[in-house]
Order: sequence, then C-alpha cells, then structure tokens
Amino acid sequence: MAIHWASHRAGSGLNRWIGLGFAIGSLCFFVGPFPGYAQLVGAEADGVTFFVGSLFFTGAALLQAHGAQGADRLPSLIQFAGTIFFNVNTYRAMQTAFDDSQVDRLIWAPELVGSICFLVSGAMAYASVRGVGRVLHHGTEWRIAAINLAGCVFFMISTIASYYVPKTGDIISLAASNWTTGLGALCFLIGALLLRKMPEGEPAGG
Repeated sequence: MAIHWASHRAGSGLNRWIGLGFAIGSLCFFVGPFPGYAQLVGAEADGVTFFVGSLFFTGAALLQAHGAQGADRLPSLIQFAGTIFFNVNTYRAMQTAFDDSQVDRLIWAPELVGSICFLVSGAMAYASVRGVGRVLHHGTEWRIAAINLAGCVFFMISTIASYYVPKTGDIISLAASNWTTGLGALCFLIGALLLRKMPEGEPAGG
C-alpha cells in the first residue's frame, strides 16, 4: 500500500492540517503491517487500520488539491485520484467473500492503479522542485519531495510483491510487501512532520 503527496508551494495556512492528515494515515500504514500487529488485534481490525488510514490520506489529499496552484495542481489531482483507488482497495480487503480468482482483479488491481498514480505524482513533484532552483533544491520542500518519492518507490515494490499468483495460491512475497509498506509509510510520516513544521505564511520551498 502506498501513499504520497505532491510538493505544496501554495501558502502554508493549510500545511499543518494537510500534514496532520498524512501523518495519521502514515502511522496507520506503518502499524498495519508491523510484525505481530495482525496477530494481536486480528485480521479484521488490521484491515480496518488500513482503511481508516486511507481515509485520512484522501482527506489530506483533497485539502492539498484544493490549495494547490500552478505546476502543483496536476500532481495533486493525480495523487487525489490515487487515494480513491486505495480507498477501494483497502475497503475490499476487509471483505471475506472473495474467492482466490477475484483477489487480483478486485483488490490488487486498484492498488496497482493507485500506486502508479502516486509514483507519477511523486516524480512530477520532485522534478518540479528540482527545476525551481538551487535554493529550493536544498530547502525543506526538496527534502519533503525526495523522501516522499522514496516512499512511493517502496510502496510500488510492496504492490508488486503482494501480487497473488493463482497457480501457487500464494502472493509473491508477503515479507517483502510488509517491510516495504512499513518503510514507505515511515518516509511519508517524516515528510508529513516536516510539512507541519513549516512556518505559517512561508512558501513550502522555504
């Protein structure tokens, strides 16, 4: 599971709320695959953890898309679209009525589309920051964009590793999927905290 937000260079009045939403969502996605968590709370509660996290991501992405301007608008909209696919993915993952032949089509496919959206959005945001100039390249905005892009890569790896192989009845690598989900979520959590620390009224580029 992946989540990411595009670089936000509008006025930072919403940054703390956006950062809070992404921080809570990231924490859910960090805890969800953590070793022993599913065994402790049960598979149903573990699924709810991911779904609740996806809702916080969608709310934060909506706020960011609303406040994005210029070159930030398109990656923010792509990212927001990706969160909707993850809402679908995590909601369906809580269901138990799917047989093995439906898992890839109904659960994994939305996750793949969402991951692609986030990776495209993250790459666009990172390229945009690098193109602004040397000052922004070394500022807080560059650090946020870079760490979020790393998180996107981790989550794409997680998505690939979670593919269900019908012939064997297993996913490619559950361990790799869980660890890369956790690492990606940690990246997004750090980025969210950096965003919340930006001074009010200062452009995100610092």
